[in-house]
Formats: sequence, C-alpha cells, structure tokens
Amino acid sequence: MAPPKKDTEALTLRISRDLIDAIDERRRQEKDLPTRPEMIRRALIEWLEMTR
Repeated sequence: MAPPKKDTEALTLRISRDLIDAIDERRRQEKDLPTRPEMIRRALIEWLEMTR
C-alpha cells in the first residue's frame, strides 16, 4: 500500500450498516470496484460539484 499523500488527513466516522450496505452495492456498479473509502471520496466530490 502506498503511503498517504501529504495533503490529506484521516477521518473516522461511524455510519449505519444500511448505509455501508448501500455504499458496497453502489461500488459494485463501478468498473474498477473502488474501496469503500474511495467510493465515499467519489460520492463526496460528486455531491460537492452538484451543490456548488
């Protein structure tokens, strides 16, 4: 595993099992099957762009 980028910060949060299951289901639709953290990053970026 590559070391984290220097301009990042770890974030810990608790989410419901239902939300985890929904994230896992959505990530299975991606061609590259991203990790959960990557899928959450993508979702946040998309949400931020939509609400800009």
